[in-house]
Amino acid sequence: MNLHGRTVLVTGATGGLGREFVSQSLARGARLVYAAARRDHDWNDDRVVPLHLEVTDPASVASAAAAAGDVDVLVNNAGITGAASLLHSPMEEIRRTFETNVFAPIELVRAFAPALARAGGGAVVDVHSVLSWLATPGAYSPSKAALWGVTNALRLELAAQGTQVLGAHLAYTDTPMIAHLDVPKSDAAIVIGRILDALEAGEDEAIADEVTAGFRSVLGTATTGRLPSRTA
Repeated sequence: MNLHGRTVLVTGATGGLGREFVSQSLARGARLVYAAARRDHDWNDDRVVPLHLEVTDPASVASAAAAAGDVDVLVNNAGITGAASLLHSPMEEIRRTFETNVFAPIELVRAFAPALARAGGGAVVDVHSVLSWLATPGAYSPSKAALWGVTNALRLELAAQGTQVLGAHLAYTDTPMIAHLDVPKSDAAIVIGRILDALEAGEDEAIADEVTAGFRSVLGTATTGRLPSRTA
């Protein structure tokens, strides 16, 4: 998946990671980037097409798929932290976290799969977290664990049409979403660069920083959703 000449759609495009996905996709030669988000943003680049998208609204997703029927690469970057406690946070807040972080990526893949097939397979990038593998209180960690499983299942289902499905895992990254946390953070530019390197290398998984690499090593040979090859 060489990004040169490709058309990319990035959800959550106005966030810290989203802006890096947009700018670095263009730097790698993308022909066009659909910058999908709820908020307006002036991109000052004719190669960027702003696209209003509420990822939890099926009608909005369908409208985006109709407007961006030439997509080669779908980046499911939009996400929320939400619901600090499964016991005490309002159920509405817990559901909203799962709707945004789990069900929205499924809906988007379902909507854009035909366009990816027309593009010869294309690719999907799902942005996970090191917390996919490390439980913490609240809804965010289990929602990302669920998304990891979804990504692995989608990889199997989309294999027949030749779609690459990349799961991207990262720890704390310097973005506005976690600006209030006093913790070591990776550079967003480096993190996104590693994710796009993995995409262009045809990988199933991107490990975007050293903290995540340490946790991933503990999992050893845990599946990424590939069926074992058959031997005679």
